Amino acid sequence: MNDRQIDQALVERAQKGDHKAFELLVSKYQRRLTRLLSRFIKDEHEVNDVAQEALIKAYRALPNFRGESAFYTWLYRIGINTAKNFLVTSGKRPFVSADVANDEGDILDLADQLADHHTPEAEMMNREILQTVESAIAKLPDDLRKAITLREMEGLSYEEIAQIMDCPIGTVRSRIFRAREVIAKDLRPLLDTSEDQRW
Repeated sequence: MNDRQIDQALVERAQKGDHKAFELLVSKYQRRLTRLLSRFIKDEHEVNDVAQEALIKAYRALPNFRGESAFYTWLYRIGINTAKNFLVTSGKRPFVSADVANDEGDILDLADQLADHHTPEAEMMNREILQTVESAIAKLPDDLRKAITLREMEGLSYEEIAQIMDCPIGTVRSRIFRAREVIAKDLRPLLDTSEDQRW
């Protein structure tokens, strides 16, 4: 039995009123959901509140879950929509953390990449790079920002992102490509890379 089948079995038990089954799903995914939301919302207490709200919404919506996507893909979609609503109603700008990935989707911590030695100059350079990446991601249109965050920071597959964002996989690829191009363009002056290189 694979992970998705186990989740599906738990969902079916929860749909029949087995509260323990839903609690098992919550304990399995709460941390991942909170980590995802902390990519958009800076304040830890607000992240926890939004995660709780998303889990409550998921519980209420559980009767409608048909298993067409993996449970956690469905849960992530609810989480992202809850975060988006929270940001809109509270008038806050999304905050995006600054891990970036290379073309293969491996997450690169830019600070690790660039400093083997902690000289004040290297530290300053790292801070500048991280701020540049953060501001590049923050100014992306909502759909590009969401796609790149799910891919690079949550490590989701293109297929999972397509389900979460409810769009074709080709659209996801194009959004991620465009987002990476914007980040690379903003980083170019700092990293001194030519136009045919990313970073």
